[in-house]
Amino acid sequence: MKAVTVKQLKDELSYKSANELKELCLHLSKFKKENKELLTYLLFESHNEEGYIQSIKDQMDEQFETINTNSFYYIRKSVRKILSLIKKYIRYSKKKETETELLLYFCQKLKAFRPSIKRSTRLQNVFDTQVRMIKKAIEKLHEDLQYDYQLELNDLLDE
Repeated sequence: MKAVTVKQLKDELSYKSANELKELCLHLSKFKKENKELLTYLLFESHNEEGYIQSIKDQMDEQFETINTNSFYYIRKSVRKILSLIKKYIRYSKKKETETELLLYFCQKLKAFRPSIKRSTRLQNVFDTQVRMIKKAIEKLHEDLQYDYQLELNDLLDE
């Protein structure tokens, strides 16, 4: 089966009643965990972006605490896993402020991590890539927010 375009889906959904749409959403949520997580964000978290960001930061703190530090291989693997989760949560939100805030926090945690990421070229590359992503996200924000986040980024890089 070939998937149809988003426009075709949008047109078809416009013909559905509210009850049919509800049933479709519930059916969709049963297929993939990500669908259920996205619906959870849209229904319960999107109205409180600060709380959403804080819950992700708390989750990130827990994950950084449980990283196996026996070798840089395990550290890299765990860091990539944390980063992929953050990226997924950023996709749910679609807000550049959320992206900037979460990536800045991730980079702060990574920089403060012991053993130092400077001893691993690959971990340093992950850090550098995320700093570039933060810079791109900051460029798309309002001027006042750009200034505030740029100060945070400068503090991060100066440490």
